[in-house]
Amino acid sequence: MSADVSTRPHPGGGPILWLAATAAAIALWFALYWRLEIFSGWIVAQLPLTPGSHVEQAARFFAFDTPKVMLLLTLVVFGMGIVRSFFSPERTRALLAGRREGLGNVAAATLGVFTPFCSCSAVPLFVGFVSAGVPLGVTLSFLVSAPMVNEVALGLLFALVGWKVALVYLIFGMSVAIVSGWTIGKLRLENWLEPWVRDLRAGEAALARDGLTIVDRIKAGLEAVRDIVGRVWLWIIIGIGAGAAIHGYAPTDLLASIMGKGAWWSVPAVVLIGVPIYSNAAGIVPVVEALLGKGAALGTTLAFMMSVVALSFPEWVILRKVMTFRLIAVFIGVVAMGILAVGYLFNALFS
Repeated sequence: MSADVSTRPHPGGGPILWLAATAAAIALWFALYWRLEIFSGWIVAQLPLTPGSHVEQAARFFAFDTPKVMLLLTLVVFGMGIVRSFFSPERTRALLAGRREGLGNVAAATLGVFTPFCSCSAVPLFVGFVSAGVPLGVTLSFLVSAPMVNEVALGLLFALVGWKVALVYLIFGMSVAIVSGWTIGKLRLENWLEPWVRDLRAGEAALARDGLTIVDRIKAGLEAVRDIVGRVWLWIIIGIGAGAAIHGYAPTDLLASIMGKGAWWSVPAVVLIGVPIYSNAAGIVPVVEALLGKGAALGTTLAFMMSVVALSFPEWVILRKVMTFRLIAVFIGVVAMGILAVGYLFNALFS
């Protein structure tokens, strides 16, 4: 994306008009976002589908998540475009690099706890962070934490199995996010991002902080939306479509049959099984409750939950637009090792 924003007077309206139009657009964004569930439900209700069927559940998931993720992507990228007009990626990296990188991982993972997004919804924020020059490892800490350890997951776990398990899940889920991001950050794999993302990071980025009008900064945000959303929207649609199709057919009984206590191989097995099953924390916790009710081991079940929300295949499809296969493989491997460790630990502590 070109960072050259002219400071010449802009035809077509002054600052007040631009600010008013931006405020109206943001108000419309929130109005649409908060009505998405009702609107998507209405859309699905118009289809000739049997209520409660697998197809109906998949259609409902797709109809809700697609506009949700696209709206999130647009708003976040627009905001990041404006932020980049004040701070260059070089300055951002300087604030979070070196000795501060570990603190950056902690901060990013903590931010993820308070953002109840599924893995595909967190990807737009990841793109925004990366394009603004935040270190790769820090952005990956957020990408793991946001879907896996948020207030929705913790609240449901608290109601289901008590505060002790919810607290341990919080501690170890955060640990997976922080250590995974920190480890990948130390490997210095920024060159394994896709070239267009590296160009965003390295490009003079210096929109100069001085000399730009408010109209220039708004236009910088709009240009970021045009460039980044234009590159990733198709991957997002494909990823959510695949996830919705799988979401409607999750085989709960089959999963429970291999997740009993005592089988050492059950933890890696359910991590592999959980990868293609795309859901957010709120969607998977009821499945966790059903599995526990059928005798599945707690650690194995929570490892399954973590793999579903933090290592979903649709997320990989979307990430492929911004990461090379090598970087995706490293990300999967590091996070999977953390999830395996948590699964075995939970089984040892709560067997």
